Amino acid sequence: MTRQKLLNIYLADHLAGAVIGQELAKRSLSSNRETELGTFLSGLLSEVDEDRRTLESVIDSVGAQPDRLKMGAGWLSEKAGRLKLNGQLRGYSDLSRLVELEGLCAGVEGKKSLWISLKGLQDSDARLQSFDFGALESRAQQQREGLEVHRRAAASTAFSGRDAPAGR
Repeated sequence: MTRQKLLNIYLADHLAGAVIGQELAKRSLSSNRETELGTFLSGLLSEVDEDRRTLESVIDSVGAQPDRLKMGAGWLSEKAGRLKLNGQLRGYSDLSRLVELEGLCAGVEGKKSLWISLKGLQDSDARLQSFDFGALESRAQQQREGLEVHRRAAASTAFSGRDAPAGR
């Protein structure tokens, strides 16, 4: 298998992951809209959308094609993830919030790894030189740190029944 083919697969997999992350952020935002977490998620969702569009530009720059089947499977898998038991028969629970935030944390870590990997290829692949992967990596790190604050608060609420102050 050629290196180009491997890069195409890698980028397509990350684009599918971006679709999952975007849908998960939308779902979490819809259940937390009028809260501090909702404010954070609104900003995160905007950045996630921008990151996905950047990834689509990278895919275009290297001559790859988005894998619509993988993107559709990503979208569907996020929807199927909603069937996970959350401690109650219907509706949103404190555990739902925690699991969603942990999923977003994992997605942002994956995205950060993507930007680091592509940054490492820039010297040998002129098609990637117009992208600021260092800035994208930094933004992913900031996203992860913000998510962690809310993830810890959600864990505290889910397991102790008390709201934890943000920032702990």
